[in-house]
Parts: sequence; C-alpha cells; structure tokens
Amino acid sequence: MKRCLAVDLGLIGYAEAYALQKRIVAARKVEAIENVLLLCQHPHVITQGRNGKREHLLVSEPLLRQKNVEFYETSRGGDITYHGPGQLVGYPILQLGEIRKDVVWYVRMLEEAMIRTTAGFGLGAYRVEGKTGIWVSIPDAPEEKLGAIGVHISRWVTSHGFAYNVSTDLRYFDWIVPCGIAGRKATSLEKLLDRSVSMQEVAPRMAQHLGDVFGLGILPASREELSAKLELAEQQSAVAV
Repeated sequence: MKRCLAVDLGLIGYAEAYALQKRIVAARKVEAIENVLLLCQHPHVITQGRNGKREHLLVSEPLLRQKNVEFYETSRGGDITYHGPGQLVGYPILQLGEIRKDVVWYVRMLEEAMIRTTAGFGLGAYRVEGKTGIWVSIPDAPEEKLGAIGVHISRWVTSHGFAYNVSTDLRYFDWIVPCGIAGRKATSLEKLLDRSVSMQEVAPRMAQHLGDVFGLGILPASREELSAKLELAEQQSAVAV
C-alpha cells in the first residue's frame, strides 16, 4: 500500500498554504516526495475559482479589507467560497496516475470521505446531482451545504481540495453566493449536532477516510518533517538540473 503523509498545519494564511502546495506539487511531479495530505484552517478569506463570477461576491473589496477578510483568485475549479476558523480545509496532493486516472471519480471520493466522516457523528450527508460537495436535509427548507470541493490537477497531481464546516461562523457565507448556487445556505457540524465540536474530533477521522477511499496508508507527520523532506527534494532536483 502506498502511503500518504498527513500534516496538520493548524491555522495558516491562505497565501502561505497555497505556496506550500505549489512546492509539494512540483516535488510530487518528479516523484521526489510521497503523497501528502495537508489539513488546516485559514483566517477569514474568500476565494474565487477559475470558473467564478465576481458578481457572486456580494460585498465590496474595501469592506472585506475593513473586516480583515482577504480575497484571492485561485487556480482551482469551482466558483466562490469562504474559508475561516472552524472549517477543516484539506489539500490532498496525490499522484492520481498511480491511483486512478479519473477526475470525476476523484471528486466523488472526496465527497465520500466527507460523507463517511459525517456519518460517524450520526448524521446523513449526501450528494445532489449537478452540485459538487455534500449536503444535508433541513426540515421544511432546501438542503444545506456542509462540505465544498474545488480541485486542480496537473500531470495527474492533485492540489486544492475540500472545505468541511465543523464550527465555522456561517454568517460570512452571507457575503457570497456560495459556489455560485443561489438560494442555498451553508451549515456546519456544530449547528447540526447542536453542540460544540472540536477540530480534533474531526480531522483524524477525515484523514483516515481519505486514506480508505484512495487506498493509501495515512502516516501522520509534523510540519517540520514535511519541510525537511521538501528541502531535500528541492536540493536533489537542483543537482539533477
């Protein structure tokens, strides 16, 4: 079984995490590092994917700056979304060519890992045809979104990933049309369970389910261990050039 390093970055700025992803992707493309799963939370930030529409941002950028909310255009698929504390963000950087060369299947498996994680808390989440991510039923109301997905794949190496609302402040979603889908709200595990939920309850389960769906052995690693592996990989690549 191939392995995957699982690294919990804690709270990290979006730009810093994106730069780290790009370094890992470059090393993974030349097989200088194994598969990596980055798990983290971000300070308040709104990101727009390749297919995003600026009109789905419902507030002005000056207001975002005033409220200390960053805004980035990104290379991932999908439209616009929000990230913030209390949301588990996962960036799997996998060589999909060694697993299964199927982009749609890959997205479905990210959904499956989130669905299984949700089931572990006694809740039923599901897919909605034509709407990427996972959803839950709300009595007398349209379904609400619990987890979102936006990915990028280059030479079969994946980046970006998923965002799963654990204890997220859902008010920030009112500033956007989440994922470009009007009339649908976001929800969180904490809201659905009506109790506080820690990231420590969720992150290890999510990592294990991701390992299961992709047939990978999950190996927890520290950020320092990842940095050392990356530096070695980059040194070896520089020598090879």
